[in-house]
Amino acid sequence: MTRPLKHHGRYDYVPIHKRPDYHFPGGKRLAVYLGFNLEHFDFGAGLGARIGPESPQPDVSNYAWRDYGNRVGVWRLIELFDQLKLPVGVLTNTALYDYCPEVLEAFVARGDEMIGHGHTNSDRQGTMPEPEEKKLFEYCRDRIAKESGKAPRGWLSPWLSESLTTPDLMTETGYTYTLNWCIDDQPVKFRTRSGKPLWCIPYPQEVNDIPMIVARQMDGKDFADLIIDNFDEMVTQSKAQPLVMGIALHPYLVGQPYRLRHLRRALEHIMTSNRIWFTTPGEVCAHVDALGL
Repeated sequence: MTRPLKHHGRYDYVPIHKRPDYHFPGGKRLAVYLGFNLEHFDFGAGLGARIGPESPQPDVSNYAWRDYGNRVGVWRLIELFDQLKLPVGVLTNTALYDYCPEVLEAFVARGDEMIGHGHTNSDRQGTMPEPEEKKLFEYCRDRIAKESGKAPRGWLSPWLSESLTTPDLMTETGYTYTLNWCIDDQPVKFRTRSGKPLWCIPYPQEVNDIPMIVARQMDGKDFADLIIDNFDEMVTQSKAQPLVMGIALHPYLVGQPYRLRHLRRALEHIMTSNRIWFTTPGEVCAHVDALGL
């Protein structure tokens, strides 16, 4: 006996070749952005990516490996972004304002987009009661606005964790787009209970250093080749449809010197193309929203 499967009700199925056609600024067909994850973790508790087997807490080895990104890796990457004149979408844990505010100040000084990414990646928000989750959205919104001068428009949940009402809470607390749902190569408009639309901007699960390097144990040069291959293929595909390519990075991974050298190669390759709009996810959201799609 069959039964209807449960459905989220957020969007309808529409194949990519049957959607409205449009262009990005300058007549470009491929928008590319960096989703740069800045994260801070509890010492001796909570979640976190690991370089080796988890040890009894305090797990100094894995904690220290992650903290290298905030102490060293992020500054090497800022130098690279400056050299290539790249805008950045900064996905930030607000705990960093208490730990190393100068890191976030450096990105604000560059004019980069600050995007909500929870308070810490030690916690998942999807298990929170609705009032607590709403307070998290409000706290991160207000802290980023206070410290960086502008409230965030977008959100990426720590570990992409959601409750059934997360998209609704986003619109109700002033966010206009989510990066949580890795469903497409184009922005998709979500339905919410308030009636306010929430844009889902493409965020990568594959062109992402955590699943590729940590989970699949991919070498730095192979991850760079993955970025280049994905980019070259999407340039070809974008002749038929406007597309968005995100590149998800973490400084404790690609900020390691031997990986940074290969990331440099990949980004330099991308920047040789005159067929792309290198931007931020917030600018992608603003553009498609203004088109009235």
